[in-house]
Amino acid sequence: MNIVLTPFARTRLFPRDPRPTSIQDCSAEAFEQHVATRAPECVLPGYAPFCVLHVHRNWTSTRCSVVEITDANRHRLRSGYEARSRAELPVLVRWFESEEPPVAKYLVPILYSREQMAKEGTPIDADWGIVGCLYTMTPEELPMAPITMLRNALGVDEGGSGVPLDRDAYRRSVAFWERHANWR
Repeated sequence: MNIVLTPFARTRLFPRDPRPTSIQDCSAEAFEQHVATRAPECVLPGYAPFCVLHVHRNWTSTRCSVVEITDANRHRLRSGYEARSRAELPVLVRWFESEEPPVAKYLVPILYSREQMAKEGTPIDADWGIVGCLYTMTPEELPMAPITMLRNALGVDEGGSGVPLDRDAYRRSVAFWERHANWR
């Protein structure tokens, strides 16, 4: 199985101006090589047949991507409208400012099949393309954000995957994201 880092993931995980929330101590090329050549601790099914998650022990100093909302940090929550790319419409997002979570124990790259990548207009010369990565304390998937689930249901023309909305999964996602937020 060969794996490549997609342009979409490269700009989000390895931005030109490095951020504390991007992958640390590792170039995009080294990350791609690590994921492509090292066996994951386990492989998790994704939200659709074309998606899998490879669980790797964190070999970097990358911090967890999600922070639990508490009474002590609630005042640091911020929100705004943002798009993940120039082609997408902005959506309401929220995040913490001035929070520093622990170093993640796991990096969990999210992989899409070659067929799905072609369907979404980003053909790859590999079996799998890395489209994102979770930074977690446990070797499991974080629930997809509700807005991502809605974007996916809108289809590839709106930056999604075309997977219909699963109402139960959406409710579980809302329950998680009501108590957690990303940080910057």
